[in-house]
Amino acid sequence: MTLSHAAKEMGKWCDGITGIEGSVGYMALILFTTVGWLWINDSLPFQTNGASKQQTEEQADEEVPDPPRNFTTKQLRYFDGTADDKTDEKKPVYLSVNGTVFDVSNGRDFYGPGGPYEIFAGRECGAALATMSFDEKLLDDVSACEKLGVGDRNELQNWLEKFEHYRCYPIKGKLVPDDKLPLPDRIITTEELRKYNGNVQDVPEEFVGYGAAPIYVGAGDKVFDVSFGGVPMYGKGGPYQKFAGKDVSRALALMSFDPKDVENTDVSDLDEKKIKVLTDWINTFETKKGYPIVGKLGKEKAECRIE
Repeated sequence: MTLSHAAKEMGKWCDGITGIEGSVGYMALILFTTVGWLWINDSLPFQTNGASKQQTEEQADEEVPDPPRNFTTKQLRYFDGTADDKTDEKKPVYLSVNGTVFDVSNGRDFYGPGGPYEIFAGRECGAALATMSFDEKLLDDVSACEKLGVGDRNELQNWLEKFEHYRCYPIKGKLVPDDKLPLPDRIITTEELRKYNGNVQDVPEEFVGYGAAPIYVGAGDKVFDVSFGGVPMYGKGGPYQKFAGKDVSRALALMSFDPKDVENTDVSDLDEKKIKVLTDWINTFETKKGYPIVGKLGKEKAECRIE
């Protein structure tokens, strides 16, 4: 049987099954169309498209963005686009608009050093942008946004939409004004400390304006809120989350993750070298990291042994 004769017989058989004359042609058209669509969309199981493979690898290599964090006014000032004093590398450029902190590093020519809006770098500038003013009195004052007139409030909203949706500047978190922070001399009980252990994802109602739920860590006689920059480390799944919601003075002094040390708050038996390690940690939290002190543990000096 010749190939031509076999094709005719196949055609007759298909016509008999479908009841449509010339059905083989239609079936071939459908088959070719389907294969073409799959090819175009890189969906064939045997297809290895170089561009798609490269794109997938690049996406896998992209860094996962940090979760939202809180900023103090002092912390935000660091991100002004100038060179870092220690590394000499250019710092990112952040600014806050009505408390929402944006990374405007892609607009460095405008907001970085030498740019026309450099005065806004590392500052809260919502009211200044809304009124198109460079008055220093309007900077670092989130409450000034609440005092704007109707027209200026609309302009403020336009700036927020422009930054987020038109310029697509990443949102890094929220600026918490100093007067909205808990008092540093209030006494925090062990029970209250445990509530802020990094497992809570939603911001509690009492922390108005926060971008991340508070995470408390006790060291010495102080309680630090490490949600101001330490969420990846002390938040859910972070390498130091076991320290969150606890007084970890002993664990820090011993540089230990041993549960016995994490749960034990007594440092009275530690030598001066270990106490010095704890002191260094406290200085790092307070000075280098800038974590705000949000309360005290009520320890006596003799108990915590921190000068």
